[in-house]
Amino acid sequence: MGRLRERLDRMPERWIPPTDRDLASPYRLLLWLTRSQSRRVALGATLGICWMVGLTIPPWVLSRAVDQGLVARNTPALIEWALILLAVTVLNALIGIARHRTMTKIRMDAAFRSVRATVWHTSRLGASLSRRMTAGEVVTVGISDVYTVAMALTVTGPGIGAVVAYAVVAVVLFTISPLLAAVVLAGVPLLAIAVGPFLQRIERTGGTYRTHQGTLTTRLVDVLAGLRVLNGLGGKRYVAERYGRESQNLIAHGYRVAGPSSWVGALSTGLPALFLAAVVWLSARMAATHAITIGDVVAVYGYVAVLVVPVASLIEGGGDLARARVAGQRIIDLLNLPVAPGTNGRTPTQDGPLIDPESGVIIRPGLLTALVAAKPTEAIAVIERLGNLNTNSVTWADIPIEELDREQFRHRLVVADNDAEIFAGTLRDVVAGRLQAEDDKIRTALNVAVADDIVEALPDGLDTAIAAGGTDLSGGQRQRIRLARAVYAEPDVLLAIDPTSALDANTEAAVIDRIREARSNTTTVITTTSPLVLDRADEVIVLVNGKLSAASTHATLLRSDPYYRDLVSRAQDDE
Repeated sequence: MGRLRERLDRMPERWIPPTDRDLASPYRLLLWLTRSQSRRVALGATLGICWMVGLTIPPWVLSRAVDQGLVARNTPALIEWALILLAVTVLNALIGIARHRTMTKIRMDAAFRSVRATVWHTSRLGASLSRRMTAGEVVTVGISDVYTVAMALTVTGPGIGAVVAYAVVAVVLFTISPLLAAVVLAGVPLLAIAVGPFLQRIERTGGTYRTHQGTLTTRLVDVLAGLRVLNGLGGKRYVAERYGRESQNLIAHGYRVAGPSSWVGALSTGLPALFLAAVVWLSARMAATHAITIGDVVAVYGYVAVLVVPVASLIEGGGDLARARVAGQRIIDLLNLPVAPGTNGRTPTQDGPLIDPESGVIIRPGLLTALVAAKPTEAIAVIERLGNLNTNSVTWADIPIEELDREQFRHRLVVADNDAEIFAGTLRDVVAGRLQAEDDKIRTALNVAVADDIVEALPDGLDTAIAAGGTDLSGGQRQRIRLARAVYAEPDVLLAIDPTSALDANTEAAVIDRIREARSNTTTVITTTSPLVLDRADEVIVLVNGKLSAASTHATLLRSDPYYRDLVSRAQDDE
């Protein structure tokens, strides 16, 4: 058994995402988690059976010691059975340790596998996730629901062991007294019937509580994100009071869930104890009439006392499954969010124009193109459509982008947003992102983004740890790091949303010059109103009310387009 466990520990884990069939119901999700680590689950079930059945052996050994040792006044036999009892107890303790260790691994595997599935699917959903599910709901799924579902996998070990141990005790009791066996066989189903209504109530109240929990978490995320604005507007107190009221409502819902949950916990201990008392009373009366021996009374007491453990495990397992059904449905709701089509493998065989029919914008390949609009949101909307961040009819080389292979599309086209997340890690990992880190290429990308000074200022260079969100960097440093990450990806098309807005004029000019040089003959689109950037662009596209108004060079537009000239003048005055 030890060698098998060691082999399982060293065995590399294979992760395969769940299929539509696996996401049909919470119980199918649990089946997928079980099937994904079937060998470990089989080991846990085997250890659970051995441990549970092992608990029934000491009462039998003790009954032999009483009948053959104490009652018969045979000291050698008493010592022999006492040593056997010691050996059995030690062996079962070791099996119990192995069982607990294996079940812990099963629960952790299930939790991490669920987290990986949610992260995998949210990455496929991309920017569309925020429009379909709140941030609080996603956080609650990743923090709470996955571990609630993982706890339900406990039934694969102690749960299976409890069923087998229950059957073994019933058979052994039948050899002692059919009446006692009938009482045991009838008693446990009655316990399950008593607990059943509480499990159903956990499912009902748990769903309501879980909904309010996700809503409140969303509120907290929004408050933390806008805390500075709230302070400036003087609304922090109002929002705090509102959050407090909603927290109290959540607590009230929590009490409704805790009520039946506490009853399940109490009944899992109390009912088996009452059951034990009833069986012991019956066996004592049978011993008084000499229907069974004194040793049999001791054995019956031991068997039924041991039966408290599997019965409690079954009741607790039922509670875990009830809670997992609620949490599992939330996970399934997230994993069933549809991903935009585009998995038929089509990809442009050559560079072609990006065309946005909604705005009339045509991005010609191989050029540095600037998108300019009086309202920045209009230019950003075009970038989002070109980057396939929402449903649209954009084409790339005459192929609708929604029909392109999604992985290939994300590799060849990158949207660089100023709000893009900076994850915690070394500067090397931050710039490399999902790609393999190569120091020479990383330094080149940092140079293009004019971020060499950032590396020089950090104590450990590329090995310096960067905080989540880049909170230990200035706004201009974060902007250049994000740009360096986009340049490092070397996409065929780079769509950058105002990548120099936080930079001074000298740095801005250097960044654009280096981008022109580094990405010559590749397509780069930048939204901006900066005259420095516009003057260096190969083509400037002017948007009015979100539609194409003019397209030419900066110099030509200054001479021929009054609207553009006025727009650039206002931007220059603002600077």
